[in-house]
Amino acid sequence: MSNLQQQRLVVEQLRREAAIKRITVRQAVADIMKYVSDHQQDDCLMIGFSSQKANPFREKSSCSVL
Repeated sequence: MSNLQQQRLVVEQLRREAAIKRITVRQAVADIMKYVSDHQQDDCLMIGFSSQKANPFREKSSCSVL
């Protein structure tokens, strides 16, 4: 690929990225806070697990055969 072709591809990519609709940080933070509060009751790290077997982070029991 020639240098001119590479530069055209770069410019094309930059134009695509410039056309992306952006939102303000304030709106993004508000959306994240709403998502977290809406899904808080489903978060096992916040409310815990119903049983030890439901906990995927528990230590696995080791079985050793002598």
